Amino acid sequence: MVSPRGPPRVRPTDMTIPGPLLPPYGAIVGVLLRLIVYLVAVLYSFAEELLLKKDDNKIKKQDVPALCDLHCCKDGLIRNGLIGQKPPSINPERLKDFGEEDYLNGDVKTWEMKIVSRNEELLRDGLSHIPQSSSRTSLSSCNKLIRFEDISAAAFKIQCSVQKTPCMYSRLSKQYGMDIYLKKEFLQYTGSVKERGVIYLLTSLPQDQQRKGVIVASDSNFSMAVAYHASELRIPVFVIMSTSTSPARVKMCREYGAMVISYGTTAKDSQMHARRLAQENGYLYLEEEDSAVYLSGLGTVGLEVYEQVPKLDAVIFPAGGHCGLLAGSAAALKHLNPHISVIGVESESFPVLQQSLKAGHPTEDQACSNHHFYGDVSGLCFGSNSLQLTGKLVDKVVAVREEDILISMLRLLEYERATVDAEGAIGLAALVAGKLPELKGKRVAVVICSGNLELHLLQQCIARALTLDNRVCRFSLVLSDCPGDISKLLEALAREEVRVLDMKQERTFVTSELFTVEVTCTVETRDKIHAAQLRNALLERYPTAVWTER
Repeated sequence: MVSPRGPPRVRPTDMTIPGPLLPPYGAIVGVLLRLIVYLVAVLYSFAEELLLKKDDNKIKKQDVPALCDLHCCKDGLIRNGLIGQKPPSINPERLKDFGEEDYLNGDVKTWEMKIVSRNEELLRDGLSHIPQSSSRTSLSSCNKLIRFEDISAAAFKIQCSVQKTPCMYSRLSKQYGMDIYLKKEFLQYTGSVKERGVIYLLTSLPQDQQRKGVIVASDSNFSMAVAYHASELRIPVFVIMSTSTSPARVKMCREYGAMVISYGTTAKDSQMHARRLAQENGYLYLEEEDSAVYLSGLGTVGLEVYEQVPKLDAVIFPAGGHCGLLAGSAAALKHLNPHISVIGVESESFPVLQQSLKAGHPTEDQACSNHHFYGDVSGLCFGSNSLQLTGKLVDKVVAVREEDILISMLRLLEYERATVDAEGAIGLAALVAGKLPELKGKRVAVVICSGNLELHLLQQCIARALTLDNRVCRFSLVLSDCPGDISKLLEALAREEVRVLDMKQERTFVTSELFTVEVTCTVETRDKIHAAQLRNALLERYPTAVWTER
C-alpha cells in the first residue's frame, strides 16, 4: 500500500564544490621537460645542417682538387680513383657509430657520405697532382701507402656485401709435410677475390656518380665483380667486350645485370670505345689499378686469415702483374704480426713482379698481355703503389712452372673438390714444386683467390695434368698380326693392374715387317712408381715398345 503521505523523501547527499581543474605538478614538469628536449634537438639539427653546408661550400671553393678515393671528377676519365677533397681519418673505435646501407626511393645512401663531407685525411699522407693530359689519370700515379686503419674501415664496410670465406685445414698437409690452410676466396659470388676491392670502390662513389653509372672494358674477374655489385647497388653498369670474348663470359656478365656491348676485335679497341662512351655520357671509367680504396678492400683477406688461423707462420698469395691482393694483405698481416712471412708466387713464363722489383719501377711485358690460361696473373704491372708496398712488406717472391700450376689444379680438384683456374692454383703450386722448403713443419695459409675456369680449358688442363703427374701414360709396340697377340697384351696389362683408356691399331702406315700391326695404348696408372713398374714389365716382354714422353 502507498502511504497517504506520498513517497518517502530522499535525503539530499552532501554536495561539495569541486576545486580548480588543474593537472598535478609532476605532469606539468614532464611536459616542460619534453618541450625543452624537443627545442634542443631542433636547434642541434639546424646547427648541424649549417656546418655541413659550410663544409660543402669550402670544398667547392677549392681551386686545385686533391687526389682522393671518395670523390669523382666530372671532366676527365678517372679509373678507380676520384678527384675531390681529402677525406677524414677513420678510427676503428668510431666504426661502431656508422650504420649499414639504407635504400630510400631507389637511391643508395651509405655512411661514408658523412665521412667525405669533412676535411681530414684517410688513405693518403700527402698530395701530388696529376696533369689532365696524362693518358693514365688515376690514383695509381700517386705513390702513397695505405694504413691498417684503412683496411679496418674497408672490412667493416664490406662485411655485409661479401662472403667471409672459410680458411680450412687441408688434407694435402700430410703430403707436403706442413699444416696447410686454404683460404677459399673462389667461393665468392662471382668466383673471385676481386669482389672485395670492387664493392668498397663502388660504395665509395658519390651519389651523383652512382646515378650516372660506371663502365668497364674487359672480360676479367674485375669486370665480373663490377657487373654484379654495381647491379646490386642499383648503379647503371656497362661492360665493353671484344668480339673474341668467350660467349660464356658474355652470358655470365649479362646475367649479373650489366649491359654488355661487343665492340672491336681486340681489348684495346674495347677500351678506347669505353673511354669515349664515358666521356660522352658522364660514366665513370673503371679499370683495375692500385688505388688506396681498391687495395684496402683486397687487404681485408689478410685480416680474415689472421683471425681464422691462430699461430700462423706464413701466408702465400698469387702475385704477377696484378699484385694488389698481395700488397694489401701484406699491409694488414705485417701490422698485426711482423713475424708472419708473406710470400708471393708468379709464373716463370711471366715474371713481371720480380722484374719490376729489380728495376725499381713497373715494367711492361707485351708478350704476356693476352695469355688466356694465366688470366690476371700474366697482366701488366699496374702501378707503383702496389709495387712499393710489395717491396717493403713482402718477404719473398718465387716463380713456378706451368706444369706445377696444372698439377696444383689437379690436387685441389682431387683433395678439396675445388675447381680453380691458374690464378687460384698458383699459390699452392709453390708448395707442389718444392720452392719453399723452409716452411716444412710450419703452419701455412694459402689463398685460393679465383675459380673462373672455362669448361673447354678445364678439360684440357685436367688431361694435361694427369699426364704430367704420371697418371696417364701412352706407349706403342709392334705385334704380329695373328689371333691372340692383342689378348696377350691385354692380359699383361691386367696383371699390372692398369686401366686401358684407349687402344689404336695401325696396319697400313707402318715401317715394320709385313703382316704386323702397330698398337698404341693409353692407360691409367696410380702414380709415378706404378708407371715405372708398368714400363719395366712391358720392356721385358716387348723390347721394341716405345714409351711416349710427355
